[in-house]
Amino acid sequence: MAADTALPEHVDTPAPPVHHPLDPLSGAEIERAAAIVRASAYGTQTLRFVMISLAEPAKPADLVFNSAPAPPREAFVVAYDSSRKLVQEGVVDLDAGAVVSWTAVPGRFPSFLMEQLAGVEQVVIADPRWQEAMRRRGVTDFALTMVDPWPTGWYGAQDHHDNSPLLCRPLTFVRAEPGEHGYARPVEGVIVTFDLDAMAVVDVEDHGVVPLPRYAGNYEERFLFAEGNRPAFRDFRDDVKPIEITQPEGPSFTVDGHQVTWQKWSLRVGFNPREGLVLHQLGYLDRGVQRPVMYRAALSEMVVPYGDTAPTHWNKNVFDMGEIGMGLSANPLTLGCDCLGEIFYFDGVVNDSQGNAITIPNAVCMHEEDYGIAWKHTDFRTGIAEVRRSRRLVISFIATVGNYEYGFFWYLYVDGSIEYEVKLTGVLTTGAIPQGERPRHGNLVAPGLYGPHHQHHFNVRMDMCVDGPSNSVLEVDSIPEPDPALNPHSNAWITRETLVRSESEGARDWEFSTARYWKVVNPSKVNELGSPVGYKLMPRDVVPSMLQEGSTIYDRARFVQHNLWVTRYDPRELYAAGDYPYQCPDAQGLPEYVADDAPLEDTDVVLWYTVGAHHVVRPEDWPVMPCAYIGFMLKPVGFFDGNPALDLPPSAARCHCAPGACGCAGHDHGVPAAPHAALG
Repeated sequence: MAADTALPEHVDTPAPPVHHPLDPLSGAEIERAAAIVRASAYGTQTLRFVMISLAEPAKPADLVFNSAPAPPREAFVVAYDSSRKLVQEGVVDLDAGAVVSWTAVPGRFPSFLMEQLAGVEQVVIADPRWQEAMRRRGVTDFALTMVDPWPTGWYGAQDHHDNSPLLCRPLTFVRAEPGEHGYARPVEGVIVTFDLDAMAVVDVEDHGVVPLPRYAGNYEERFLFAEGNRPAFRDFRDDVKPIEITQPEGPSFTVDGHQVTWQKWSLRVGFNPREGLVLHQLGYLDRGVQRPVMYRAALSEMVVPYGDTAPTHWNKNVFDMGEIGMGLSANPLTLGCDCLGEIFYFDGVVNDSQGNAITIPNAVCMHEEDYGIAWKHTDFRTGIAEVRRSRRLVISFIATVGNYEYGFFWYLYVDGSIEYEVKLTGVLTTGAIPQGERPRHGNLVAPGLYGPHHQHHFNVRMDMCVDGPSNSVLEVDSIPEPDPALNPHSNAWITRETLVRSESEGARDWEFSTARYWKVVNPSKVNELGSPVGYKLMPRDVVPSMLQEGSTIYDRARFVQHNLWVTRYDPRELYAAGDYPYQCPDAQGLPEYVADDAPLEDTDVVLWYTVGAHHVVRPEDWPVMPCAYIGFMLKPVGFFDGNPALDLPPSAARCHCAPGACGCAGHDHGVPAAPHAALG
C-alpha cells in the first residue's frame, strides 16, 4: 500500500463530546469525518465513502482506559474513487479536525455502496438485452420483476486486472402481482454483468429458457389465505395464548452510555457498518475483583458457497460481511416481535456514500431471559431439594442480506459461561426446473422450484484476555488410558493437552473421536488447586466444508478450511478473509496472518472460530425458513474456585396452572421431596 504525501488539512468545527474511547462513532462524528476528508487535498468529486467507523485506540497494557490524557478520537475511513478505480483508507483526528493519514490500496475493490444498490435494478430493467430475455420467457410487465444485485464473486482473470471495473452480477425474479413473494418465480439462466463504476449493463447471458414456476409462495398476512397460494391455510391458529414477560422491578442490568453491567458481568457494546455488533472489555466480578475474559469479540466474516453447477447458481459465493456489510444490513428491531420482555435498545449509526449519517433505530436488542434451572440437588435421605433458576443476558442484532436473515446473539450466563449463536431464517435462494424433473444439486421445495445445496460459514474473532493479556492455548483430547498397566479393566481414560506453540500450528480441526475442545489459559495465574485459570471453547454444529480445491472460491475463503485458527494479537488483523475480499481471488486474511509464524505461548492470543450451517434444503424451508440455530460456547475451566452460581438467591415458587393441574407452595429450597428408590 502506498501512502499519499499531501499535508493534512484542518476543519475548525467543534468536536462532539466523547464519553469513552471505545464508544462507536455518533452521527455527528461520522459527518464530521466526511467533512474533514472532503475539505482536504484528498476530497474529489468522484470520492465516495464506503464505511466510516471508529479507529479504535491502541489496546492498553492493563486492558482499561484509566490514564490521562485520553487517546485522540479518530475515525477510520474507507473510501472509493470510481474515476481512479482506487480504494483509499484514511485516519481522521476528530478532535484536531485533520486527516492523520491517507493511504491508497491498489488492486482491491470496495464492498457495495448504498447508492449503487439502489440504482442497479432500475438500470437493468431498462436494458434492451435483458428485456428481450424476459420476453422469451413470456414476461412483458417489467414492473413485476425484481433484480437482486449479487456480488460478482470471481469468475477469472477478466474480473481482476489493473483497470477492472467494480462489477456485480444481478439475478432476476418475477412477481405475479405487486408486493408478492418474488423468490417463488426465479428467472433461470439469465445472468447480468453490471459495471458499478459506470452504472451500466456490460453483458446479458441467456443460457436457455426454463418455465417460471406456477405457484405463489406467499407468507405475508395479506396474501397468505389468498386463492392459489401454497399452502392455502384456512386461518391462523386459534389456540396460541399470550405469553407475557414482566419484570415489575425492572431488568437486572444497568446501562451507562455503552457500558453494561449485569449480575457480575461487565462489558461495552459497540457497533460499526462492517461487523455490526461488537463487544468490548468483557469481564466478570469475582469476589470483588474485576477479572477480564475477552477484550474484543465480533463476527469477522461469513461466506455462503453454493454447490450447484447451474449457470445461475455456481458462482454464488457471497461474503456477506466483507462484500456488503452486516452493520449496514441491520434491521430496526420491534418490541414483541424481534425481542420480548424488558428491552434496552442501542441504535446503530452508519454512513451513506456521501458521508451522511444514517441511524438504524433499535439496531441492537438487550434483554434478560429465564433459562431454566441453574443447578439443583435433592437429598434423597432428607427429602430436601435445593434449586436455583438460571437466566441469561441476551445481546443481539438481525441483518437482512437480500433473501436471508441472520440473527447474531451473544448470551452471558450466571455461571460465567458465554455462548454465541447464529439464527438463520428468511427466504431460500431458489432455482427453476422443468416440471417433472428433479435437481441433482438441490431439492424441490414446490413444483418447478428448488433450493440449491449450500453452506453458511461464520467466523468469529475473539481477542482473549483470560485474567490478563498473556494467555496460551491448549488443545484437549480425551483418549483411552495408553498404559495397559494402569487400565486393567479397559475403562480408564485421560485427557491429553497439546500446547499450540506458534501460528504455524495455529490452524486446528475438531475431532469427534476424542471429544476435542480448546482451552485458553493464563500461565501466570493459578487457582487454589494450582492449575492455570482458563476458559474452554466447546465446539457445536461442526460441519465439513464442501469447498473443493480448484473452485473459484477456494482461495478466497481459506478460513473455512479449519475450525479454529489461533493468532498472536495484531490490531490490523480483524477479518478472516482479509480487508477487501470483493472481486479478488487472493488468499487474504488468516493465511496471511499466520505466515510470520509468531509465537503463541504466554502472549496476547486471538481465537478465530468457524461455525457452519450445512443446508440440504427441505420443503419445510419454503416459503420462509423456520430458524436454524448454530453456535458455540465458552465455559470457565478452573477460572473460578467453585460453582460461581452458588450465590444465586432462592426464588419464591409461583404457580399459574389450570385448576387441578398442579399444586405449588413454599419456596424452591427446603421443600421435602418424595424419597428416591435408588441412586443414579
